[in-house]
Amino acid sequence: MKKSAWLPAVIAPVVVAGAVAAPMIANASSDPVAGTNPSAADVIASIAGSSDAKYSGKLVQTSDLGLPELPTGSGGSSLEGDASDALGLLTSSHTARVYVDGPDKQRVQLTQQLAEQDLVRNGSDVWTWDSKERTATHVTLPKDARTPASGAATPSDIAKQAIDAITPSTTVSKPKDVRVAGHDAWQITLTPKSTGTLVGSVRLAVDQQTGLPLRATIEAKGQSDPAVEVGFTSLQYGAPAARLFDFTPPTGATVETKDLSDAAAHGTGDAQHRHGRTGDEPTVTGTGWSTIAELPKGSVDQTALGDDASGLLDQLTRSVDGGRAVQTSLVSVYLTDDGRVLAGAVPVSALVAAAE
Repeated sequence: MKKSAWLPAVIAPVVVAGAVAAPMIANASSDPVAGTNPSAADVIASIAGSSDAKYSGKLVQTSDLGLPELPTGSGGSSLEGDASDALGLLTSSHTARVYVDGPDKQRVQLTQQLAEQDLVRNGSDVWTWDSKERTATHVTLPKDARTPASGAATPSDIAKQAIDAITPSTTVSKPKDVRVAGHDAWQITLTPKSTGTLVGSVRLAVDQQTGLPLRATIEAKGQSDPAVEVGFTSLQYGAPAARLFDFTPPTGATVETKDLSDAAAHGTGDAQHRHGRTGDEPTVTGTGWSTIAELPKGSVDQTALGDDASGLLDQLTRSVDGGRAVQTSLVSVYLTDDGRVLAGAVPVSALVAAAE
């Protein structure tokens, strides 16, 4: 989906995993934890039981990353306009409707001014739709494949990544009783012990009855307001109407088709969603909250950028030793002169050091 990430390259490096704290959760129950005084391990384990949940709801995402505000859709080229639109997703509030009927039936509708983006999964069929561009993509997934990224990060997405980041370098609070979207929830806070990360804490609110993550809040060090927050403002349990998982592109739409049904023969897991591409996976260094992901030489050729793209790059980044970089309140990105890209929830200086 074009401009298809609410949190592009932000959440992954922020809570990229070290090793899961197996001793902490090995003996925890995956049952709901209502009416008890659960441990943090109990709350974390209960999330696994929500994979088959059926519900519909409204999500609101807000971001305050300290990014420059560019007028949405501005610029003299489609590249500049698309980049401005993507930045707009990270500098203001956005809303999505979410419909889920178990692991293989989902619909996410991301609404923007005078436009809508949809991702619809019904079994092995996945449709994406961009009303502004009037473009649709139909993907046939391999058996047992996970749903591709929808463009709307949910509390469950962030919860999974945050839980993966639980290592000996993380302090986990006792659960606190809170209410989210009219539902009782247990809230736990993950706080990095590392001084080398930009992340201050991650708060997760988990439904006491179902284990479904209802809200995720990421705070940056030294910032009073959340850097990123995604949460339900309304949520109703029960299977949504079956028609919501059917999609037919409007007349006159541009449609692209991708058949990945045999992708299992070439790999499993996430590799199934890279359309057979190899050699473009990042190299990961460091551990826990200070993890750095690096794409290889030649990933970005700054000398080949046109005037519009070069101007936009100059606006978003500053010159540093060996390249250009941008540091938000929560994540940094470093583009080296030899075309490498490094990113992580760390200061730019850590990226520059890692690139040497």
